[in-house]
Amino acid sequence: MQRFFSLPFYLKLATVLISILAIGYFMHIGQTIIVPLILGTLFALLLVPACNWLERKLRFHRTLAALVALLLFFGLIIGVFTLIGSQMTMLKDDWPAFETQIWTGINSIQAWIHETFNIGYSKQSEYLSQTLSKSLSQGTAIVGIALISLSSLFILLVFTFLYTFFILIYRRHILRFMLLLNKREHQSIILDIASEVQYVVKKYLIGLILQMLIVAVMTFIALSIIGVKYGLMLSIITGVINVLPYVGIFVALLIISLITFATSSLTKVLFVVVALIVVHFIDSNFVVPKIVGSKVKINSLFAMLAIIMGELIWGISGMFLAIPILAILKIVFDRIYDLKPWGFLLGEEDSSDHSYKILHDELYPEVVEIKEVKNKKDGI
Repeated sequence: MQRFFSLPFYLKLATVLISILAIGYFMHIGQTIIVPLILGTLFALLLVPACNWLERKLRFHRTLAALVALLLFFGLIIGVFTLIGSQMTMLKDDWPAFETQIWTGINSIQAWIHETFNIGYSKQSEYLSQTLSKSLSQGTAIVGIALISLSSLFILLVFTFLYTFFILIYRRHILRFMLLLNKREHQSIILDIASEVQYVVKKYLIGLILQMLIVAVMTFIALSIIGVKYGLMLSIITGVINVLPYVGIFVALLIISLITFATSSLTKVLFVVVALIVVHFIDSNFVVPKIVGSKVKINSLFAMLAIIMGELIWGISGMFLAIPILAILKIVFDRIYDLKPWGFLLGEEDSSDHSYKILHDELYPEVVEIKEVKNKKDGI
């Protein structure tokens, strides 16, 4: 391809940086639309085989097949959370013990403060009442934030359901649009990208399931050794909540600590805190980069960077979507000539230089020709 002019390096760098900042800004302000759209796309890619089976084997109409597959998928998710909720009702038997432990702990803390700082019980009660009054004055703001969060979650779920449904219906129409948008000689590449993206989404979800199982097993072993009541149920809850990177493990830590405090001693609570911190360390440094990241063929460095950037732009939803988006970008980079070095950078490191040599020879054939001519002259 003939190039008419070449920009200086500083102009190229400035253009790239401005483009990245602009894309990041628009992704942030448009997260209400973009996040459910991406989630819907991922769910649709996952449900495409089920829709195809319903259409071909059972002769369902495309709309009916999409609706049935989507209802089964969301029904399974709701069923898992319902199962967890039903298991948590088992804790009602320990509620009186929980109240007793709370009051016993408060009395112990008051006695320790009285002995250590020589502050009387009446003075402590006065401080406590002042703190409660200040907290109640901020109660309206807290309730308002909670209502906004619940409404945002509801909007996210509704939009995700609708986007998934319509993408499943118009999936062939969208694919034809992508084919018409490109030249005929590039259409095979578009089909290859679409097939590979669907495969990667499945592999990523498999990685998430493996992560949930590993964290649940590690938590169950730790809680069994410590002797925590309801260890199996708490382990399952920890594995499910841990799908939220970083945030999930600390929510699980809070839940397990409260239940352990209600059914056991403070010493076991300290053991639980240490055990969950160790589980989180193993999960964040080994399981997530190696299990989840390896399933989508993204190296650990960029997997962690993607999770951090996703949290900065979209919060918790961005942490979910960071790795699959990065994996999809790698698929595109690997199939576009000028972007192949970036796809190579995002991928896993090879133990040998063979993959690098193939990429280098493909990108720079003129260097290979010069080297072959030089070898002939040298008699090699």
